[in-house]
Amino acid sequence: MKSNSSSPILKNRTLRIFTLLTAAAILAAGCSAPGKAGTATAQLQPKPIKTEAITKHNISTPIEQIADVSAGTVLDVIAKANGEVLNVLKKRGDYVEKGDVLFDIDSRDAESSKRKSELALKSAQESLQKAQDDKVNNRKDLADAVTRSQTAYKNAEQDYNKIRNDYDAGTVTQHLVDQAKQAVDNAKMSLDSAQNKLTANDNSNTIASIETQAETARLSMDDATRSLDNYSVKAPSSGVLTDFNVVVGQSISAAAGKIGQVQQIDPIKLKTELSQTNYQLVKGKKELVYYNPDTPDKKETAQISYLAPLMSSSTKTFTLELEVPNADHLLQPGKRFMVQLTTETEEQVISVPTLSIIREESDTFVFVQQGDQYQKRKVKLGRINGEYQEVIDGVKDGEKLVTAGQNTLKDGQKVDNASASAGSQPITTPAAK
Repeated sequence: MKSNSSSPILKNRTLRIFTLLTAAAILAAGCSAPGKAGTATAQLQPKPIKTEAITKHNISTPIEQIADVSAGTVLDVIAKANGEVLNVLKKRGDYVEKGDVLFDIDSRDAESSKRKSELALKSAQESLQKAQDDKVNNRKDLADAVTRSQTAYKNAEQDYNKIRNDYDAGTVTQHLVDQAKQAVDNAKMSLDSAQNKLTANDNSNTIASIETQAETARLSMDDATRSLDNYSVKAPSSGVLTDFNVVVGQSISAAAGKIGQVQQIDPIKLKTELSQTNYQLVKGKKELVYYNPDTPDKKETAQISYLAPLMSSSTKTFTLELEVPNADHLLQPGKRFMVQLTTETEEQVISVPTLSIIREESDTFVFVQQGDQYQKRKVKLGRINGEYQEVIDGVKDGEKLVTAGQNTLKDGQKVDNASASAGSQPITTPAAK
């Protein structure tokens, strides 16, 4: 019973095996038919040579960096006088103009000192005026004395000459001649003395000490005036008043140092630190584009006010500062803006299709049609955007780039020969057995 039940199954399996063997034999016979023996050649056409002009493509969006908004300058508010605060005119956060009074200090002692200086100056000026008048009068007296001595000397000479004539005529004695000669000598000595006194007066400043006293009094008066002015503490520049907490009744000391700051916000600064790579993008430029991240469509340009020529030894970066006009005071320190280190135009660079690039180990090449030849050019590549890659060096805008079939070319190969060669190189595959 057992052998009868398994017999149909064995018969079915034998039939299926026989069918498969028969099909395989027929297939083998077909493959080894006369005229088809040996290698089967598939006539595959090689990829045709194609070229296109090298052009610029947008390789990336402008390179941006975050910049901090900071005050153009920051000046400290410093009191130069001691005393009690009488009134406060400004508060923290106010916008102040240069010279605005921020608060007043009790100045009664300074006013008294100024008054004393005024009186001292007035007294010194009166003394100087009197000394100057006396000097003028004294010189006049000396000049008059010279004039009188000149007249006396002239008269003495005339008398002497007359007596000599009379002596020659025999009407006077020698004694009278000698007396007349003595009078001339005395008059000459008087004249010389008067002239010497006048010269000495003119060559000396007899009121120098009084002039010094008057000048000292004037300087003291100036000091007192400036000192009194220090009791009204003023804004050192225009800007926003910060770190200011002065109240009425507070005692202020000149030795306390800073009691507030004025941050200049027109113009205001955008400040950031650049890496070595980004420094090269900015170097040589005069202005950059900036914008508020909250309103990215509204872009402005700003002048580069400072670009560090040397890298910071501590941060290994280069400081960049832009100066931005801020007449409406909308930009406030503490905010952050975006600065574009490159422009849309700069991101339009020479680039080639990535499929046109030939890579040989660490080197990269492309083929360029130059006249009737194909030249193999070594290229330096940059950034990739989609199907294009930036070419930093190696090709120029407008040259004819081989974009297809470049793998079949050799450097210097003629254009016509390349086409013929491409059409006569079949790709073979082993025949099935």
